Amino acid sequence: MEKKLQRSISNKMIAGVCGGLANYLGWSADKVRVLYVVVSILSAAFPGALVYLILWFVMPEEEF
Repeated sequence: MEKKLQRSISNKMIAGVCGGLANYLGWSADKVRVLYVVVSILSAAFPGALVYLILWFVMPEEEF
């Protein structure tokens, strides 16, 4: 079965982007969220909010 990068509809706080990334990577969604926030805050080269918005519109929503 092929993995697809999709926004999660069951594991989301805002748009399901981090939940979808967690499902794709096989990680905990909480770990992905914490890592995303830490990288966004500590790195001036990683505009976290902009990347999140782009992924929100680019990633398709998960289907059942």
